Amino acid sequence: MSASAPVRAGGRMTPRSSHGPRRRGRALASGVLLLVGALLLPLSLAAIRARAELTETEGYVAAVAPLAGNAAVQEAVVDDVTDGVMAHVRLDGLLKAVPRAERPAVRRHFTRGIRQFVEKQVRQVVTGRGFRAVWNGVHRTAHRTLDGRLAASGRSPVTLDLTPVVERVKRQLSHNGMGLDLLRRVPRAGVEIVLLKAPDVPRIRAVYEVVRTGALLLPPAAALCLTGGLLLARRRRRALTWAGLGCAAAAGLLAAALALVRSRTLDALPAMVSRPAAGAYADALTGPLRTGVWLVIGAGTLTAALAAAGPPAVRALRARRSAARAAARS
Repeated sequence: MSASAPVRAGGRMTPRSSHGPRRRGRALASGVLLLVGALLLPLSLAAIRARAELTETEGYVAAVAPLAGNAAVQEAVVDDVTDGVMAHVRLDGLLKAVPRAERPAVRRHFTRGIRQFVEKQVRQVVTGRGFRAVWNGVHRTAHRTLDGRLAASGRSPVTLDLTPVVERVKRQLSHNGMGLDLLRRVPRAGVEIVLLKAPDVPRIRAVYEVVRTGALLLPPAAALCLTGGLLLARRRRRALTWAGLGCAAAAGLLAAALALVRSRTLDALPAMVSRPAAGAYADALTGPLRTGVWLVIGAGTLTAALAAAGPPAVRALRARRSAARAAARS
């Protein structure tokens, strides 16, 4: 008697099925592929968005352009430009005629008055109509510098040069004949904000390479995993339900991670950096990614709900069968 044909209690022989292990392996492979695809989908969105912001200058400028009208960002720019101008103000010549004992008090008085004057002029420029063009130009130059630093070797820092704002203030003062000698002392590259320090450039360059590679590989990998998992599944409607829920859950985890990273990053900033302005920058740069994440959450949840409910024809057939059974019983 063959080992593959055991005898039942009734004396009839039935062949042992070999489809059980195969079906279990197929179900396992389908589940693994769907899980991997669900995890890769939000990561693909993050990699694509990060690559766009690091390599596409005009896209980056378009993302930060609305910040030109943000009150917190404007105030931060006013403070930075005013600090840069005041760093080059020298009052030694004016204090020569003042008794030595009175010089500290007179210096503080003159410094406060000059700062108030400079701050007022800078604020008029920053809140004026033409500031958006200056703002976009400053960030366009900074991003092209960043792109060049990441594509090449070396450790040169990346800065945000706010000197165009000073030049606009100079032009404004030249029209009313006030304060031009004061701002003339500011050198051409005297007002800059360091965006990326020289020692950090190699580390960011390595991250840039990972992001660029991930943006190319992750999207097709996610699509192949999800498609393969659905094709291998025997119960595809159930598999589609779990795939939708998995994608929504993975996107939700990414949304939570973005919120956590934002909070931790703002908490770690130096005291001199404006938290509201930094938060506005973070929101502007991650806004499209957060929108994409919520779209994935919505699409995944909707897909899971529709798949769980089943097609209308199936529901109608089930309703007719239930009605027929009820009629037969009666």
